[in-house]
Amino acid sequence: MSKNLPYIVPSPQPQVEEAFAAYQTTHQFYHEVHSRSEFQRYCEWYYTTAEQNRQELKRMRGELNIFQWFRRR
Repeated sequence: MSKNLPYIVPSPQPQVEEAFAAYQTTHQFYHEVHSRSEFQRYCEWYYTTAEQNRQELKRMRGELNIFQWFRRR
């Protein structure tokens, strides 16, 4: 075990801080990219669904209202 000790040399503190800062920045960047792409996908789904609902509502308004016959007031 004592023969392995010369190979275990701690890195100087500034190098460790720089490496950790680079890792943290990279991690935050990819997290932001993932969050934005998920939000973009949600927006596309929302707009597609809203347009489908608008078209369905337009068709429903054009149909004959059978319930109105039963509710003669």
